[in-house]
Formats: sequence, structure tokens, C-alpha cells
Amino acid sequence: MPDIDALTEADIEAGRLLFAGECTFLAASNSMQNLAPMARDEVAFAGRSNVGKSSLVNALTGRKTLARTSQTPGRTRQLIFFNLADRLDLVDLPGYGYASAPKTDIEAWSKLTRKFLVGRQTLQRVMVLVDSRRGIGKADKLIMDMLDDSAVSWALVLTKVDKLKAPDVAKVYAQAQAETKKHVAAFPHVFLTSSHDGRGVAELRAHLSRLAAPRIERKK
Repeated sequence: MPDIDALTEADIEAGRLLFAGECTFLAASNSMQNLAPMARDEVAFAGRSNVGKSSLVNALTGRKTLARTSQTPGRTRQLIFFNLADRLDLVDLPGYGYASAPKTDIEAWSKLTRKFLVGRQTLQRVMVLVDSRRGIGKADKLIMDMLDDSAVSWALVLTKVDKLKAPDVAKVYAQAQAETKKHVAAFPHVFLTSSHDGRGVAELRAHLSRLAAPRIERKK
């Protein structure tokens, strides 16, 4: 199981302060021509359709409707950009790994996502979300390999751990940790999260705060 004791109270507080800041919608992009400008460092959230990307973004920011959630796989077909406290941009990427949408649509936004991931100079890390109940699948491994090949730093986030019993969480964590060790661009820590009960949210905030621009103290 992850050693959350390695995070200090200062780390947790830094994460809380960052995500307590204003978070605003920037852009919804469906082509390379209308991407949000590279004004700040960015963290992107990737994962299979219905893995809980939008729910996790909402949980991190403490806002229920910032990112749209849906029970329909593949509803989010655009790259959605949010500005977090003028210190970090969050990018909600289209889901992957399903075939219920028209083939031409799937090819179009998959191609756009790949281009974004490999050519975005301000992209600091991609958080690859995996449903803890399903484990790492073929589509997830393809994304991990693509990120490795493109030298894009990424970290694995297991979602919906509240749906599992403790022994099963420990098992899926061990399997995920073993998988990340095979990838050269992977961050060594696997995050366990639940948007439902908030598990792991504070720790993930703390991690992301380290990737954000320094906080500017305003003069009184």
C-alpha cells in the first residue's frame, strides 16, 4: 500500500490552498487550431470512458458541476481546459477504449488527443486513470506505451476504490505498482482515489500542487 506518511502537513496544506482557489472554464477544443493557449503549466487527465475523470476533477476542485459527468461512455469528445488559480491548467481529455461512437468520430478525437499529448510544451504530467474494479487493460497499456515513447511524464491513478474491499484494493494496488515499474516515463507512486468518499483526494492535490506555479502573495 502507498506510504501516504511521506507527505507532510505542509504538502497537504499546499494542495488544499491550490484547489481552494478559483477554477474557471477556459476552452473546449476539438482541433489543434482552437486549443487553449499555453499560458501556464498543465496537467491532463486521461482514461477509459466512464473511468471517472470528470468526477475526479470535480472532487479535486470541490465543485460538483465544474466538469460534466455522464453515464454515457464517450460523451466528452473534446479537450476541456480549466484554469486553476492562475497557477495550473487542468485538461480533461476524451475517453478511450470503447466503440459505441461513430468510427470517424473516434478516429478524429483520438488523433487530436495524441497530437496534444506529444506536442504540448506546457504539459507537465498526464494522470492516467484506471477503474480499480477493472484493473489495467489493453487500451490503458497502449496509452502508457505511447506516453513512454513520447517522453511524456505520467502517473497512474486508481479510481473508485470505495467499491472494493480492503484486500482487493491492496491486490490491485500491487498489480498497478508492478506495471508502472515497466514504464520509463511513469511516476513511481500509484494514487488510490475515490470521488465518492474523498479517499486519496488530499494526497493527489498535494502532488499536483508541486507541479503548479509558485503561489504569489498579494500585497495588502
